[in-house]
Amino acid sequence: MSIVQRLLETRRLERQAPHDDVVIEQMRKRDLREVLAIENQVYPKPWTPGVFQSEIDEMRSGYRNYVVARSGGRLIGYAGLLYSGDDAHVTNIAVDPTVQRRQLATRLLIHQARFAIRQGFRNLTLEVRASNRAAQELYRRFGFVPAGIRKNYYEGVEDAIVMWCHDIDGEGYSERLRSLEAGIAR
Repeated sequence: MSIVQRLLETRRLERQAPHDDVVIEQMRKRDLREVLAIENQVYPKPWTPGVFQSEIDEMRSGYRNYVVARSGGRLIGYAGLLYSGDDAHVTNIAVDPTVQRRQLATRLLIHQARFAIRQGFRNLTLEVRASNRAAQELYRRFGFVPAGIRKNYYEGVEDAIVMWCHDIDGEGYSERLRSLEAGIAR
């Protein structure tokens, strides 16, 4: 997509309400081309098609959950979870740069948190780049707190902050999700 096309698409999307037609659904193999286009724009070291295919295969086995967000039929974001014991680990959340800052990551994370709760998980975990302040703030709103540092986790040069969100199966956490969702609807 050229710069002019991207600008026109961004302006078109800005005229739409940020949440009026967003649909979140299971990621499928046919989504990989669009997922990889976003992946390559937002991550310095993107996952390969093979990694995503493996994750989709694990989803069929019941060990992962990957979803995509669509607006007007266009794939605009995705998020993944993997499972370990009582924990659901957020593997990634990515939003097309042309529609970032419109609460799509919040919607994706609400969806995944609710999925984890329905599946009986008690905690959410994730790693986030130490330099990614915007993502850290998003995760704090969800109740994640720093629990440690993984030195040189990203490309051997940047630390990851390990964050945990405990007791997602309680009423207090359900209320937090309702509050976050109400903030989107405003």
